[in-house]
Amino acid sequence: MPERLPRIIGLPYDAASSFRRGAADAPDAIRAALHSPAGNLWSEDLLDLGSSGMLTDAGNVEVTPGEHARRNIEAGIASVLRDGAVPIALGGDHAVTYAVLRAIHAEHGPCTIVHVDAHPDLYDEFEGDRYSHACPFARIMEEQLAARLVQVGIRAMNGHQRAQADRFGVEVFDMRAWESGTRPLVRGPVYLSIDLDGIDPAHAPGVSHREPGGLTVRDVVGLIQRVRGTLVGADVVELNPSRDVDDLTARVAAKLVKELAARMISGERP
Repeated sequence: MPERLPRIIGLPYDAASSFRRGAADAPDAIRAALHSPAGNLWSEDLLDLGSSGMLTDAGNVEVTPGEHARRNIEAGIASVLRDGAVPIALGGDHAVTYAVLRAIHAEHGPCTIVHVDAHPDLYDEFEGDRYSHACPFARIMEEQLAARLVQVGIRAMNGHQRAQADRFGVEVFDMRAWESGTRPLVRGPVYLSIDLDGIDPAHAPGVSHREPGGLTVRDVVGLIQRVRGTLVGADVVELNPSRDVDDLTARVAAKLVKELAARMISGERP
């Protein structure tokens, strides 16, 4: 058994959301799907995540809007790391990733971030908020919390965010590149950040910002299973249960959690 096992931690925060709230209800919705009798806790490579404490749960971090929330999120992730576990953070909106990466950086130094999303989330500020869910990767790159930022599934970039990507040296694999067969190559310590709107809304409708033309669930599962290096943490964010259809997106999120956990357990991949 590996020394570092995965641990879920809920981040029920959506105060930084634009357009529509609801992602704060996501952590418990994902847990319900994960433990639903309609499925099981076995991964595709036949790891029984329900046995022997293979996948534990730290509960939800208490969050209130503003700097206090960011401090609590960072402290919650740091606590998981101190226990020798690998965090799988359940958002919440994508703003939580900045605080998570502060804790990851303190433990592991700058790692490679693989970021699945329809949007680059690189705004310098959005509607006057530098900590909006549209901005976390600008803050992450400003503070040099990542050695590389690799974005996959992008299809809603604008001129400002293109300039920000160029400024920070972000490696953008948009949907046209993905469709042509181009894939990122990563190694070393890797953090996976999965915004569910990176997946086409035909497969994952329960998000606040539906953007057609995206990845399939199989694409993202394959990305998780094949990512090289050591997975030092991950998040699954932006589920909005109020927008979901028959819990379909919650079940997608639960599937991704299982495959993330299995990939963490498998350890370093050359």
